[in-house]
Amino acid sequence: MTKTAERVNIVDTQVLSHDWYLLQKITFDYLRNNGDWQRQTREVYDRGNGAAILLFNRAQRTVVLTRQFRLPVFVNGHDGLLIEVAAGLLEGAAPEQRIRDEAEEETGYRVHEVKKVFEAYMSPGSVTEKLHFFIAEYDAKSKVSEGGGLEEETEELEVLEWRFDEALAAFQRGEICDAKTIMLLQYAAMNNLFDS
Repeated sequence: MTKTAERVNIVDTQVLSHDWYLLQKITFDYLRNNGDWQRQTREVYDRGNGAAILLFNRAQRTVVLTRQFRLPVFVNGHDGLLIEVAAGLLEGAAPEQRIRDEAEEETGYRVHEVKKVFEAYMSPGSVTEKLHFFIAEYDAKSKVSEGGGLEEETEELEVLEWRFDEALAAFQRGEICDAKTIMLLQYAAMNNLFDS
């Protein structure tokens, strides 16, 4: 079979917006399996890659989550307040360092040992972003601030410490509907993170 790179020819790239992040309209020719070339056009949103982390306390059987307003889900019919794990864009940093900083900024917990558990593209039909997923244990001594995010980044997060079972039940009821959070909660359940 032909390598994918040999099946794609970029014909034109137009910048549609470069305000918050980069939105491009890309026209390309794609070699189909039947041997025909087909011209296609797609809009591609590039906001950079990111990282997400589930903070968990094995002894207390708790997790740390946040609640914050998200405009895109609000305009799609949700109340806009999403319950999420700590996460953020890499902005040129190594994923491990960035997620430690992001966890502290958002939750107030300083974690040193983080474990990468997987990577995933979150919306590959239109968004370039790849997320690096992490887990880390925390305890009361890890708390160094109130968290809540950075004022200069217009963040206003509520920090939540929930029992793991409560978080799973909230996902099953549809109260947690953020994909990265669901994925990390399922990872924790599948890998028995709370078993001794």
